[in-house]
Amino acid sequence: MSVRTRFAPSPTGYLHIGGARTALFNYLFARHHGGQYLLRIEDTDKARSTQAAVQQILDSLEWMGLSPDEPPVMQTSREARHAEVARELLAAGKAYLAYDTPEELAAMRAEAEAAKRPFKYDGSRWINLDPTQAPALPGAIRIKAPRGGETVVADLVQGEVRVADTELDDMIILRSDGTPTYLHAVVVDDHDMAITHVIRGDDHLTNTFRQCMVYDAMGWRRPHFAHIPLIHGADGAKLSKRHGAVGALEFAEQGFLPEALCNYLLRLGWGHGDEEIVPRERAIELFDLKDVGRAASRMDYAKLTHLNGVYIRAAEDDRLVRDVLARFTRRGIDFGTEAAARIRALMPDLKARAKTLVELADAAIFAVADGAPVPDTKAAVLLTEEARARLADLAQFLADAPWERADLEQWLRDYAEVKGVKLGQVAQPLRVALTGSTQSPPIDAVLVALGRAESLARILAASGDAV
Repeated sequence: MSVRTRFAPSPTGYLHIGGARTALFNYLFARHHGGQYLLRIEDTDKARSTQAAVQQILDSLEWMGLSPDEPPVMQTSREARHAEVARELLAAGKAYLAYDTPEELAAMRAEAEAAKRPFKYDGSRWINLDPTQAPALPGAIRIKAPRGGETVVADLVQGEVRVADTELDDMIILRSDGTPTYLHAVVVDDHDMAITHVIRGDDHLTNTFRQCMVYDAMGWRRPHFAHIPLIHGADGAKLSKRHGAVGALEFAEQGFLPEALCNYLLRLGWGHGDEEIVPRERAIELFDLKDVGRAASRMDYAKLTHLNGVYIRAAEDDRLVRDVLARFTRRGIDFGTEAAARIRALMPDLKARAKTLVELADAAIFAVADGAPVPDTKAAVLLTEEARARLADLAQFLADAPWERADLEQWLRDYAEVKGVKLGQVAQPLRVALTGSTQSPPIDAVLVALGRAESLARILAASGDAV
């Protein structure tokens, strides 16, 4: 039997990072077993589902490298099939028509609340109704819950979980207006899509026992269930905006590489020895549900940021350049081919310090425009009168220097030695003149990337001797 998993988000908002991890686990489990990973958009909440949210989910999964193996299935496109199964259960005597009005149901819930007991639907009024006595109005189809025993689920993460059948009630599977309920539609879809493993958050665990009623009533083989713990914030509360980014594409905007985010999410609740850096192919090789823990995980943004820095340093320079230039475009910053070439030349040194792509773009921006950059507040303090005089002198000294990185480094050392000053007294004002900041790639790398003419022009401008 080929393994088939599915990720089934509701398009009522952005793809939450918890959902992204669920998609990742489904993808890795399917790949590990040589199976298929599918996507179903559960858009039955028509009032809240939007096409924009659908597209955002697709874009998020594509960015993370988790696009499905088959075209996505829209749950609403299968409503006729859901109704067909409900009516089949009705015809087989495993479901019945109930004619409770919304007001009657509300009264039942209020009575249960007043008695401080969970609401459980009592179908005794309709379950054995003579069809000739049925009211002249459309009824809802309710499945007959099992009586007197217990429902057992051998969960691949949570272990064996049992619920007494007395806790289950005759849930609606087809509303009186002919639309299917979510819990019913999910079962029909998973069966028809030949899903073998349902891997989802443990907030769905209680739903599983109700869904098993449909599987069992139809005589369908249940899939294997695996309910993974949720992701919490550092304070142990449910992860929300107040903790930081929670949408997958928010992380993209904030400068995280998708492979870094996936690596982090993989290790958030799953582990294999001491391995922290787990690229995609290695993850596919190792991943199995037996290594998923049962406890909720806590999001650690600092750890994710550190891991992102590791992946940035390992990334191809050309890819990082493309991302930096794209960020400049979104910011409305104009640049030309010369600026792009400068950033490409600086990238090996730029990426050594950056932990996010936003930091990388910020660090590279000095290379975009021609002319001396405006120094930030901290850097401007270093341009004392003495420093400006030294910059003017240094410009003359460098005018005839060979413009190669190793040579420039030596020329700067020689200059400091001749003048009897520390190298830092030369390098820091020079860094401010060239980049407008106290932090940058090595000065020799900056000089080479900017080129002789631009470098000397910036030095002279900072000295007050601009030409």
